[in-house]
Amino acid sequence: MKKASELSAAIIAELQESLASVYDGQAQLLASKICAAKRVFLTGAGRSLLMVRACAMRLMQLGLTVYVPGEVVTPSIQKGDLLIVASGSGETATVTLMAQKAKAVGAELALITIVADSTMGRLADTVITVDAASTKVADNQKTSIQLGASLFEISVLLLLEAIVMLVVDQKQIADPNRLLMENHANLE
Repeated sequence: MKKASELSAAIIAELQESLASVYDGQAQLLASKICAAKRVFLTGAGRSLLMVRACAMRLMQLGLTVYVPGEVVTPSIQKGDLLIVASGSGETATVTLMAQKAKAVGAELALITIVADSTMGRLADTVITVDAASTKVADNQKTSIQLGASLFEISVLLLLEAIVMLVVDQKQIADPNRLLMENHANLE
């Protein structure tokens, strides 16, 4: 019988290998683009969307103007805004449509993906490639003990957490936890 502690250790090892593939210069660049953007929009589909929602929440708590497309309070994206997309394949149809619309109005596009040479990868101003397994990416040579695209999705969550910390550094936020708590939801 498998043990949860052993499975967790194996998952952590996979995540370390996957995240070690990320080029730090691109992560730093994305943090800079987040800091420079008038507003930040984050999207994906399925579990990737759940991962970027966590980042959107944290950026909002740090005082940035952040939206998740599909929410009823999300305004139109415009020039000067940044759309961050997480898509393992870079081909997710609904998200590709959003990326095309964002580029058409002059917004910046950043993509976190497994496949840089994809429809969204070719549209994006910034591409961060994560070497991860996904059942949704054809010809992916990477394997994982995790189901589906979990290795990519959890890598996205951890990568975005690191990028949030880079934003804190670049914005020179002296006490980010105090700021976070000032903007933390209080209608709960």
